[in-house]
Amino acid sequence: MTLYSSENCLDCHRVRVVLAEKGLNVEIIHIEQDRSAVADLAELSPYGEPPTLVDRDLVVYGTWVVTEYLDERYPHPPLMPVDPVSRSRLRLALYRIHRDWIENGRIIETSSGPKRIATARQQLRDSIIESDPLFGLSPFLLNDELSLVDCALLPMLWRLPTYGVDLPAKSTRNIQRYMDRMFARDAFQRSLTEVERSFREEEPV
Repeated sequence: MTLYSSENCLDCHRVRVVLAEKGLNVEIIHIEQDRSAVADLAELSPYGEPPTLVDRDLVVYGTWVVTEYLDERYPHPPLMPVDPVSRSRLRLALYRIHRDWIENGRIIETSSGPKRIATARQQLRDSIIESDPLFGLSPFLLNDELSLVDCALLPMLWRLPTYGVDLPAKSTRNIQRYMDRMFARDAFQRSLTEVERSFREEEPV
């Protein structure tokens, strides 16, 4: 398998977390380090952007499509429950994380409007604080086992310092424990690029 990735891309990082948790052997091509990769992507994907996965004759793009494909194609360890009700609940959680958290993160990363960035930063901070009790209900977010929800969430939480989002310790104790535990996972550490690792250079895990 080959993954066309980017060194500092939230969506690419989500895929790299899944690959690391699965322990899959994959060649990762960062487009910043290989100029020919941009031309290759233009031929492989109609959008010409990472993350794009090539698995033999199959080309898969779109973060959600890639991560679900990897979980179904390589089912051990499973990153989603078997029963449809539990799967739907986690997919709803993933949808809400995308709408309420990841989209605000993208605005912070890409917007040139200071007011829009400030609003997105405040909304993201408030939403995370309000969700703190959920992180105390089970070992992983809303589940007893690691799932695609965690794989989607962790790269965003890792970027909070670069977003200028500080979480008050007293009201986010569950999230702080969750982050400490999850960031220390060997798979998560292996998913990081050198650029991403620098986001928390002063906060070793």
